[in-house]
Amino acid sequence: MTENAAASVGALVTGAEIARLAGVTRAAVSNWRRRYDDFPAPAGGAANSPLFALVEVQAWLDKQRKGQEISPEVELWQALRAVYGEQMVAGLAEVAAALAGDLAPGLPDEVMTRVRRLAGGEAPADLVNGLTERFVDSARRAGSDQVTPERIVRAVRHFAPELPSGATVFDPTCGIGLLLLSVASGTDVRRCGQESDADSARFAQLRADLLECTRVAVVDGDSLRADAWPDLRAGLVVCDPPAGVTEWGREELLLDSRWELGTPSKAEGELAWLQHAYAHTDPGGHVLMVMPASVAYRKAGRRIRAELVRRGILRQVVALPPGVATSHSLPVHIWCLRRPDGTGSADTRHTVRMVDLTGNSPDGSLDPRADQVADVPLIELLDDTVDLTPGAHLRPRHRDFPEEYAALRREVEKRIARVVALLPELAEGGQPGSLDGATTSIADLARAGLVSYEGAEPVSASDQLDTDYLQGFLRSSANARRSTSASGSHRLDTRGARLPRMGIDEQRRYGSAFRSLSAFEQDVREIGELSRQLADLGRDGLATGGLVPED
Repeated sequence: MTENAAASVGALVTGAEIARLAGVTRAAVSNWRRRYDDFPAPAGGAANSPLFALVEVQAWLDKQRKGQEISPEVELWQALRAVYGEQMVAGLAEVAAALAGDLAPGLPDEVMTRVRRLAGGEAPADLVNGLTERFVDSARRAGSDQVTPERIVRAVRHFAPELPSGATVFDPTCGIGLLLLSVASGTDVRRCGQESDADSARFAQLRADLLECTRVAVVDGDSLRADAWPDLRAGLVVCDPPAGVTEWGREELLLDSRWELGTPSKAEGELAWLQHAYAHTDPGGHVLMVMPASVAYRKAGRRIRAELVRRGILRQVVALPPGVATSHSLPVHIWCLRRPDGTGSADTRHTVRMVDLTGNSPDGSLDPRADQVADVPLIELLDDTVDLTPGAHLRPRHRDFPEEYAALRREVEKRIARVVALLPELAEGGQPGSLDGATTSIADLARAGLVSYEGAEPVSASDQLDTDYLQGFLRSSANARRSTSASGSHRLDTRGARLPRMGIDEQRRYGSAFRSLSAFEQDVREIGELSRQLADLGRDGLATGGLVPED
């Protein structure tokens, strides 16, 4: 779409921003696009990341009674998008500068007026954090190098070592500072960063200032070609390097002293960043690198991987679950390095710890089970391929397959035997649906003090109303059409949801049936997950010899 066409339809919004406008999930917006023929057509963007005209979306939401009053923060975001388009980080930096007291920020008057209005009733730190969350959410669809996905930030933070007070943390490609400001959050540390995108570096510094993070310094520039911190040595270096970049400067850096493990090939830019990070560590210091899984086995990087292992620098490789990265569904690794401190005892390592979390949920626990960890002797890694993929080295023969399989099968059988008994006995009604008769809106019940919202779903606040009856009818298909969520959580639009009028005894009778159905549904879900685990366990046991078919 041309710039003139974009201007003709006004501000554009993503699906995620529509979700915020309506107070729903992104899945709900996707569902609306499929279900409603009159949902606004994309006015820009790409096929996998369409943009919609804000005015058309607002009109549709109002027509469908799904709209909400637009918050001032959303209005500010839309104003920024209209001015900065895909260069939103530049706009965020200008807003942060205004919040930090810059007397002449480069913001249009209309945007500046909105910033002042919001700053009058909201703490600058809260406002900049809210805008950062919106930017992270909008960048998620493109997998921007400026933004490390939140699940990866969580994983790096989990596996980062404890640091003493006064230590230094360094991120040589810090983007907007998500990793740099997240690790060692409870420690009085010095934080240094460099970022090739000047707007991102500026925003990272301003955000740190507004959050009152002291001892933070972020500068712009290409850290490989023009290292702004040549003498810096850190106790911890974290790095989520650009993936798959071949033009990282190999020709001009062939004789660089940082390549102490070997000169990276043009295709191994990630190993150039790894050695750059390692060059900035103190003796005894640590490096946590976010790596594409392919770096663990590519032929071109074999020599450097071998040196990492041979010298005892590589301490741990963690394969994260598929889905932690936003731009693809493939697993990524965290490589944990430690520079020898010269004392001898701490440097003597004969194994590399391999952790394989690829079978876990991306939002699940990061603490591995015993069968997900293997301490692999260095000599076993130093073969012709030097494959550092954790899954290639975990020893399934150490698992007690017969006992695990038998225990899991017993649990599945017990759940299956129980689940049918959970179904309530339901007789033919022979009358119109209860919601076709006299009903009362949730809004009226809330105004009367009979309903409260203490959690994700409304609950009864009176002995005149049964909670199971309330929530059961709210999950029915008739009320689901008024629901604002397609994710299963059913965050309900209280203006549209309704309940039939019944006495408390009848409510409790219905509530008991609804409660049984919910328990049945939950057990079926759990049986499904246990069945998946049982099938995977059986296949792995048969494939490794831990199990054999019975005669």
